[in-house]
Parts: sequence; structure tokens; C-alpha cells
Amino acid sequence: MSVRLTEKAAVHVQKMLQQRGSGIGLRLGMKKSGCSGYAYEVDYADEVEAGELVFDSNGIKVIVHQDNLEYLNGLELDYVKQNALNQGFEFNNPNVKDMCGCGESITF
Repeated sequence: MSVRLTEKAAVHVQKMLQQRGSGIGLRLGMKKSGCSGYAYEVDYADEVEAGELVFDSNGIKVIVHQDNLEYLNGLELDYVKQNALNQGFEFNNPNVKDMCGCGESITF
């Protein structure tokens, strides 16, 4: 089982945690949303909660609740910066079967 950050994503998260002034890592999860069924949730984590697993990736703790692991196992999170206005996380998830037209929700 694994969830990992690319080096670019890890550098970005570390920078954001430093600007935030607190936090132990990045929390990833899933929520029911959109026309395809699910959407990613990304937030900073201040602590590890009951039922969560911790993956260390490029020096960053990636925290995933065990209920979401079936959807996120094998995920690689990258940070892509195409220009000043178009930048953000890119989810490379081998478990995704389909995506809605706007790219906001996914199906497993």
C-alpha cells in the first residue's frame, strides 16, 4: 500500500506548511461529489486521528484515513505549474475508471 508525493509536490507542501506556521503534513481523502461520484479532499494535517495511516513521501507525512485507502492506494500526487495562473496538484491515480467532462469528479 502506498500514497506518494513527487519531489515537486513535496517541495510545494513543505513551503505551504512553513507559510502556514504549523502542521505535520498533508491529509488526503475522498468525498461523494459531482456527476461522476467522488472528488478528492486535500487539507493540511495538524495531528493524526484515529483510523488514519501515515505515509512518508519525500520528507512529507501523507495522512489517509483507512476508509479512503481503497480509492487512494497507488496514488501519486504531483504539483504542476504551467504558468502563473495555471498551477496545482495533479492526481495520478491508477484506481480511477472515469472522470466527468469538467475533471472535477471521478468514478472508481
